[in-house]
Amino acid sequence: MNRISDGLIAEIIRKSLINGGDYADVYIEQERALSIQLEDNKIEKLSSGIDSGIGVRVISGDKTYYAYSNDFSEGSLFSIAGTVSRAVREGQGSGLAFDLRTSRPAVDFKIKHNPADISIKEKISLIERSNSAARGVSPRIKQVSIVYRDSVKNVCVASSDGTIAEDERIYTLAVIQVIAAEGEVLQTAYEPVGGLAGFELFEEQPFEEIALKAARKAVILLGARKAPGGRMPVIISAAAGGTMIHEAIGHGLEADLVHQGLSVYKGKIGMQVASPLVTIIDDATLPNKRGSFRFDDEGVMSQRTVLVEKGVLKGYMYDRLTAMKEGAASTGNGRRQSYKDRPIPRMTNTFIAPGEEDPEKIIRSVDKGFFVNKMGGGQVNTVTGEFVFEVSEGHIIDKGQIGEAVRGATLIGNGPEVLKSIDMVGNDMGFAIGTCGKDAQGVPVSDAMPTVRIPEMVVGGEI
Repeated sequence: MNRISDGLIAEIIRKSLINGGDYADVYIEQERALSIQLEDNKIEKLSSGIDSGIGVRVISGDKTYYAYSNDFSEGSLFSIAGTVSRAVREGQGSGLAFDLRTSRPAVDFKIKHNPADISIKEKISLIERSNSAARGVSPRIKQVSIVYRDSVKNVCVASSDGTIAEDERIYTLAVIQVIAAEGEVLQTAYEPVGGLAGFELFEEQPFEEIALKAARKAVILLGARKAPGGRMPVIISAAAGGTMIHEAIGHGLEADLVHQGLSVYKGKIGMQVASPLVTIIDDATLPNKRGSFRFDDEGVMSQRTVLVEKGVLKGYMYDRLTAMKEGAASTGNGRRQSYKDRPIPRMTNTFIAPGEEDPEKIIRSVDKGFFVNKMGGGQVNTVTGEFVFEVSEGHIIDKGQIGEAVRGATLIGNGPEVLKSIDMVGNDMGFAIGTCGKDAQGVPVSDAMPTVRIPEMVVGGEI
C-alpha cells in the first residue's frame, strides 16, 4: 500500500482547512482484485489488477467538498488539498495542529486462507467442479454461469480529530446462476456465497453443494404452477435472508434520507414502528460477514447499533456529516465504494433479532397461506414505505405443512404496516449477502431475519 508519512498527512489536512471548515479527512486505499467468469463450460474471462488512490474531504457547515487522485506524488497530494480548500467559501484559516494517533480496532477478524495465497489453478478447479455438479443434476440444465471474485483492500483514514485508522478487508465471493428449460418454459435459480473471509469460505460452505442447490431449484421450478394471488397469511423463512428488512426499513433508517425528508421514519424516534416482537440491529462487528469491518470509511470503529428495540424506533444510521448536523455521534456507518467516492450512511449487516418461537410451530400455525423460502429483487419507496419484492422460491402452505412449489409470486405491502403486523418470530436466523446500491455506489452487505409470520399480506400472482 502507498503509505504516506503521518507528517505529510497532517500537512494535507492543514492545507485542506486553510480556508476554513469544521472537519477534514484523508482516505487512502489500495485494492488487489481477481475475477474469474465461467460461461458455456469454459472460462470466458479472467482479470486481475491493483487500483489505489487518495481522497481529501472537508466538511463546512452542511456541505461536503471532496477531491481525489491516483497520483501519490507530494505535488499531487497538495494540489487536491488545495482544490478542496478553495471550494470552501466561508471561514478563516484554521491554523490547526495535529498529533495523529493510531486507533486500535475493537474487533478483529481471522482469515485462515488468504485468497492471494491460493493459486489461480485451484480457483478455476473450484469453478469447473461446481459447473459440472450443476449440469449433472438434469439434462434440462441448459446454462450455468459462475462468477468468482476475491479482493484484498487496505484502507487508511486520517482525520482532523487527530486519529489514524487502518483496516485490511479480505473479501471472497462466488455466485452461480443456473437456467433450466423444458419446451418453451425457462426457469432461473441464483445462489451466492461470500463474506469478509478467505478461501476457507468454501470449507464452511462448499460451492459444489451451492451449485447443486441452485440446479435442483431451477429444475423444480420448471414443474411449478403459477403462484395464487390475493390476501393471505405469509411466513418468511430464515432461509430467505433479510432482503425485506434491508429494503423495507433499512434504507429508511439511513440518516441522509431522513434529513432529506425521504424516509417514512423521519421524526419517529421513540415511537412504535414495528411489532413489540421485532428488534432490528445493524452490526458491522459480526465475525466475517460480508458487511463487516474494523473501521468504517471515515475511520470510525465498527459497532453494533440497535435501530428498533421491541418495536420502538431508537435511532438512525449516521456517518460523520449527518451526525454533525444533529450534534450526534457517528454510528460507524460512513461507507464508500472506493477512493473516488465520498462516504455516505450505509447499512452493514442488518437483521431482525431472533425470537422465541420454534419455526416448525410457526409453520403449523397457518392452515392456508404462502411460504417464502428465498427472496428476489424488489423496489421500495422510502418516503411512503410501499414495496414490491419478487419471490424466487415460494411454496403453498396447506394444513400447516409446506406444500408444492409455485413460481412468479411477489410480495406487495407497506414496510411499517408489515413490521407492525408480525405476530410470531422464530428462534432461528439466516443470512443473505449482496452488494447494496445507493447514489451510484455499491458496498458489500449482508442481511438476516428469523422465520416470521405475517397474518395477512398481499401476494401477487394468479387470481
